[in-house]
Amino acid sequence: MPHYRSPRLIEYILPGDWKVLAGRSDADNDYLSLKAASADDFWFHVRGMQGSHVILKCPAGREPDRETLKKAAAIAAYHSKARGGGIVAVSCARARYVTKPKAAKPGTVRIRKESVLKVRPKTAGIMPVDIE
Repeated sequence: MPHYRSPRLIEYILPGDWKVLAGRSDADNDYLSLKAASADDFWFHVRGMQGSHVILKCPAGREPDRETLKKAAAIAAYHSKARGGGIVAVSCARARYVTKPKAAKPGTVRIRKESVLKVRPKTAGIMPVDIE
């Protein structure tokens, strides 16, 4: 079982009180994707390049609308090497479908049942509320 140090996560609050968390390092990404995320949370990562893992926390009984999912995807694109790009493809899946292959390096995961959202990298005009 891997040992996790205190994660350094960036937190955003989207309209409707949706919490979004972004990792800063590969170790933070592992912690966020494998420990902090609940099965029903949504997981995001820009496709095909390095970037933060991003989680949209989903409280019991709530489902985000498409606009909320796109805002969380835009945050994932912003916290990636695609930050300066135009429209970026971002993978989205329920956190239950994100796993770590055996002996994979930190920050590496396998995802199933993904959808792809095309968004512009931005933090949805929202400043982080908490930087740990």
